[in-house]
Amino acid sequence: MQLSSHLINWYKENKRDLPWRNTTDPYAIWLSEIILQQTRVNQGLPYYYTFLQAYPTVFDLANASEQEVLTHWQGLGYYSRARNLHATAKYIANELNGVFPTEHKEILKLKGVGEYTAAAIASFAYNLPYPVIDGNVNRVIARLFDIRKPVDKPSGQEEIKLALNSIFDDSNPAVFNQAIMEFGATLCTPKKPLCQQCPLSDNCLALEQNQVEFLPIKEGKTKVLSIDFTYLIFTFNNKTYIEKRTAGIWTNLYQFPLIEESLKSSELLEKIASVVQNMPNDSEINFSFEKSHILSHRKINAHFYTIKCLQPPIFLKSNIFEIELSQLGTEYPTPVLIQHFLKHYKSND
Repeated sequence: MQLSSHLINWYKENKRDLPWRNTTDPYAIWLSEIILQQTRVNQGLPYYYTFLQAYPTVFDLANASEQEVLTHWQGLGYYSRARNLHATAKYIANELNGVFPTEHKEILKLKGVGEYTAAAIASFAYNLPYPVIDGNVNRVIARLFDIRKPVDKPSGQEEIKLALNSIFDDSNPAVFNQAIMEFGATLCTPKKPLCQQCPLSDNCLALEQNQVEFLPIKEGKTKVLSIDFTYLIFTFNNKTYIEKRTAGIWTNLYQFPLIEESLKSSELLEKIASVVQNMPNDSEINFSFEKSHILSHRKINAHFYTIKCLQPPIFLKSNIFEIELSQLGTEYPTPVLIQHFLKHYKSND
């Protein structure tokens, strides 16, 4: 228990003042944990405030439309989190009368809630003795105990859990969990950890073995596939045309008509003709913008062409419809690539 005491004392003196640490409201804690999944605190904090202001209760979130929720979520990525957040809010509001589950096993059943998130909610809201394991905790424990097995494999996770349980303070789980995550986020960092300031340095086996920079070990790296997108921005009388995605990570977000390949200049007219049936030869086509975006499993190289039409375009797909350009990103949520284009377009308008 000596390690946990040092960790908690360090935390009390060095913790950041974050709003979700000042409440035991399970709704607010759940909201923060979903937002912070795969998101840095500085990036997630404005979204947390926005969501709490827009949806102060689970009923408010449940009664919102998915399109509205996705619009608030724009820029955070991993949009399945937002869809699961909305679905879970509806379940809690409609099936549980707005009462958040109080038992770990029931929290774990909620859509979008995994082992880490369930443990975090259970400990932070109800002070239940469930240790959290996220990337920060993996790193701290792997270094403290010099764990050489890959932390992204079952054998490595088993060692992490055993080591973590050996120092876990089950009489003070909420503070311990916050402490070890904060320790990993601000002191025992992935690069250039502050070992000279570390209150646990005398107990750190990785430091003793000069292995800090090599731990934790990860084996299952995802192969990143490079793909090309060509977006077609048709305009007519200050209107533009968009479609709603029906599959993939950006399901239910909106985008310009898309051709999922890179096009040479000689191919452009032929491909545009596969999208609209009335493309006049004197329409003004301009290459406007390009941007790359890296996801966990792919790199998207996006190319944007603006097409100024002299008559309303008639599209071959029925799901493409007309809007004011200003509505895109405000009333119609978009992937980050579209947001980059809109920023570029407005700055050059």
